[in-house]
Amino acid sequence: MPRLKFQTLTEQMFYVLLCLKTECCGMDILDRVPAMTGGRVSVGSGTLYNLLEQFLEAGMIRETRVEGRRRSYILTPAGRDRLREEYRRIAAQGEDYRRVFGEGETK
Repeated sequence: MPRLKFQTLTEQMFYVLLCLKTECCGMDILDRVPAMTGGRVSVGSGTLYNLLEQFLEAGMIRETRVEGRRRSYILTPAGRDRLREEYRRIAAQGEDYRRVFGEGETK
């Protein structure tokens, strides 16, 4: 059975949506994701613009401004809800890990 679109988010999807808590354009997102993650996660421009189009179609973000080729976006309530659901899913995984390996155990 195929996975529903956006049932879970990749790290790149998660951080793109997280960046869009405040209005920004694609170039801002390309800078913010690595800064936000200490360089652990980056998004290529092709991936970013594909994700932005998919998020627009899904109603998770909306376009706020167009200045030539520069387009700005922001989260919609649906996007904020999806981001919150993904955060809860990830947090539950962390709790499962702690329960299995014991609180504070790192090995």
